[in-house]
Amino acid sequence: MTPRRTLPTVTVLTFALLTACNTAPTTDTAASAPTRFDYVATVPLESGDTPKDLAKTLGGTVLSWDNADCGAAAAEICVALMGMNISNTAQGQVSPQTAQLHAQSLEAQASRKVYIEPNRDVFSGGGSMTATMGGSLGVWAGGSLGVWAGGSLGVWAGGTYSPLPQNSTLWQKIRLQQAQALAPNLGGGVTVAVIDTGIDLKHPAFQGSLSDPASWRDFYAADAVPQEEGTLGVGGYGHGTNVAGIVLQIAPKAKIMPLRVLGQDGSGDVVMVAQAVDWAVAKGAKIINMSLGSEDDSKVVQDAVNRATARGILVVSSAGNANLNKITYPATNADIKGNGAYAVSVGSVNLQDVKSTFSNYANTLELVAPGEKVAAPAPGGMMAAWSGTSMAAPMAAGGLALALGQTLSVPLGAVTDKMIGNAFNIYNISANQPYKDMLGEKGRLDLEVFLKNVVK
Repeated sequence: MTPRRTLPTVTVLTFALLTACNTAPTTDTAASAPTRFDYVATVPLESGDTPKDLAKTLGGTVLSWDNADCGAAAAEICVALMGMNISNTAQGQVSPQTAQLHAQSLEAQASRKVYIEPNRDVFSGGGSMTATMGGSLGVWAGGSLGVWAGGSLGVWAGGTYSPLPQNSTLWQKIRLQQAQALAPNLGGGVTVAVIDTGIDLKHPAFQGSLSDPASWRDFYAADAVPQEEGTLGVGGYGHGTNVAGIVLQIAPKAKIMPLRVLGQDGSGDVVMVAQAVDWAVAKGAKIINMSLGSEDDSKVVQDAVNRATARGILVVSSAGNANLNKITYPATNADIKGNGAYAVSVGSVNLQDVKSTFSNYANTLELVAPGEKVAAPAPGGMMAAWSGTSMAAPMAAGGLALALGQTLSVPLGAVTDKMIGNAFNIYNISANQPYKDMLGEKGRLDLEVFLKNVVK
């Protein structure tokens, strides 16, 4: 396996409903959509800079302003993120040559190095439904738990798992019950930012489990209500709710910070994702889950991830679902020097520890977890099962929350390495031989062994 490097992933492939389809108002319209920028720029900040002055000098819109803890040694993480419209062409269609000339013009005006790239709509968290109520594929036995019957996510309370028994085999596989016994605070005091399609803010599963509303943000609609929008079973609707619900099943006392960057079709752009990462850091998240990704690299997003990890924020990203020998961004950069100690990329296996047919793989992939038919909350007070590397990533994020909720026995910068290095070896399984060293350093997440090696 090559030295560590990572970035987020594209997500879910399969979506199984337990109940009849549910709908919510669809407001992702042109009338309610925020300004979409052609380009996004990162501008290093200097003493005396103000958002107003920089916007006037460069002619852009300040989207985030990161000047906390700035000193000579940390100058690279003190930047402004700015949106810019530099032509009348469609978003992202300006030529690289035009962009370079504009960057040079901005540098001359700002008297410092400026980086600029197209604001491409390239991040995805899409999915498809594989079964409906009464169908035969992936529907829970009898469909009897279609409505969230007042349950809470106090998983394994009293040593038994009652709210979502459909996941019992999954949790046994990753040794969740034993892990929660080793981390009795269950993630208390840890905020996990879920950068996704938003969540169902009114779902009973999340009541009492969300961060302060002042920390919520919908970057897709440019408001403070990151509510999922769409029709259950169509596009990405329900994806973020499922992801957040998985985190809470692992670490029931953690807090979820919902940040919406993907629309109901499951897509979003560079500006939204980069803004959300900076926002999560500014609002106190200790862990960022990014069950989304792009086939194309983005330096702007990567730099935002680097700013997060430079401050000790742990970043988890999914590997993508195209069954390719290549993982998506930002997951592909999780092991790079600098952020590698604070980031982890996650692919998917089935309950037999065999690579999921959809999961991407690579010698830079660091970990896998069970990502097939994972039951969790769904919008409208429902429950549903999704499959994808998107479902594997929040298992790792939840495991990290369990660790950070306890007193660590290792430095924070060693925690993700301990999770990766203490995974269960799956390379002795014949079906995984074609993917030797491409399903993580060792293989599948083992929360019990991980926690034994990181908490007091």
